[in-house]
Amino acid sequence: MLGDVAPADVRVRYSPSPTGNPHVGVIRTALYNSAFARHYGGTFVFRIEDTDAARDSEESYEAMLDALRWLGLHWDEGPDIGGPYAPYRQSLRHDIYAAAASRLTETGHAYHCYCTPEELDERREAARAAGRPSGYDGKCRTLTAEQVAAYQDEGRQPVLRLRMPDQDVTFVDLIRGEITVDRFNLFDYVIVRANGQPLYPLVNPVDDALMGITHVLRGEDLLSSTPRQLVLHQALRDIGFASGPLPRFGHLPLVTGEGNRKLSKRDPESSLQLYRDRGFLPEGLLNYLALLGWSIGDDREVFSMDEMAAAFDVTRVNSAAARFDLKKAEAINGVWLRRLAPDDLAQRMAPYLQAAGVLPAEVPAESMDLLRAATPLVQERMTVLAEAVGMLGFLFAPGAVAFDEDAVAKVLTEDARPVLRAARERLAADEKWTTESIEATLRSALVDELGLKPKHAFGPVRVAVTGRRVSPPLFESLELLGRERTLTRLDAALARVGS
Repeated sequence: MLGDVAPADVRVRYSPSPTGNPHVGVIRTALYNSAFARHYGGTFVFRIEDTDAARDSEESYEAMLDALRWLGLHWDEGPDIGGPYAPYRQSLRHDIYAAAASRLTETGHAYHCYCTPEELDERREAARAAGRPSGYDGKCRTLTAEQVAAYQDEGRQPVLRLRMPDQDVTFVDLIRGEITVDRFNLFDYVIVRANGQPLYPLVNPVDDALMGITHVLRGEDLLSSTPRQLVLHQALRDIGFASGPLPRFGHLPLVTGEGNRKLSKRDPESSLQLYRDRGFLPEGLLNYLALLGWSIGDDREVFSMDEMAAAFDVTRVNSAAARFDLKKAEAINGVWLRRLAPDDLAQRMAPYLQAAGVLPAEVPAESMDLLRAATPLVQERMTVLAEAVGMLGFLFAPGAVAFDEDAVAKVLTEDARPVLRAARERLAADEKWTTESIEATLRSALVDELGLKPKHAFGPVRVAVTGRRVSPPLFESLELLGRERTLTRLDAALARVGS
């Protein structure tokens, strides 16, 4: 797998384009590259591919940095921390690409093509009609000086094409094994536009070669370009522009959504921000993303990133597409929530309560104390942090609580009136106000004396004090809520049903 590369010399890169919001599929690519580098004690390079000025944005760049930092993915070299091959943004490396293109042209590895788009379309259509491959036909490969002069006199601006070899290209994919592309499907491709702008097929291999990238782990959708990149890599070494062995490639399986359709940036469920807003933990989300194509073994599904790095073997990545399963992602996140120390979980829940207006921007000490005390009541029930708003919001409302209308319709009916009256009367006389005394009081008043089953006995009380049919354990909640606010809410519920 490493070839002639020593483990410590392993260099991998994550090179996203700063367009739109970070996507869970490209984050998984970053995770696998990070795990690969850490497994061998190598170097993880973070590089920004921002040569498309029309689509790239500084906002997206900052969002990517923020997302990776939030997830805890650390890189050894990058645009924010520098490194021996800086700059790490392609928009700042145009002189390097121009020099590479010039050398490739001087040595005959690349040539200028003067064909117009209309001429190319016409010849492609004719090739398709004749049953021939419709890629570029090499018309400008052997232009004479007179032909070039004639095209220039017409004012034509040429693109630059790489001259592909007249032989098959074979390479061993780290995940998919040996792959051969026959020479009839290897067409001379454009590496520099007519306006002089270098294209991805040039800048990506140039950067990989100059930065000493030894292994390229990237999405399956880029597999078709790998033979062309390997040819360019060899050309760069032939002309002395780069040195060292060719990088080894591994193409990661696609991440799909509903209907096994590729999850694209346009799909709402692909946005990393969606899961961050819902309250996924970095630990839980990374754990789930790791499972989209790889397994740590022994039927284990929950593991830390340290454990992943120690066990990661890219040859064990599955080549089949991996479906993003939200329910499974939530389940794994719930496991990580339950692993947190209660104080840590309380700190992580606070921003979600603040964003919902449940807690103020400056949280009073007594409110944080209350949140810490309530955290053990919900920790076993939560899957994401945002659920804290619905589960614990009632504790921080100063007076009456807002009722869920479905709970009112199904629970706060006329039948609830005697239940609420009895609960209010007996709780008002509870001088201890502990979980134990509250439970004893309500069981005596509602189960023993009124003869109700617990479900019917405690349901109206739960809705009265929390506003919801589902809440943290009732008796513990009432202790935290306090006598006065509990009685106030029972009074409000009685008024609602008609006391």
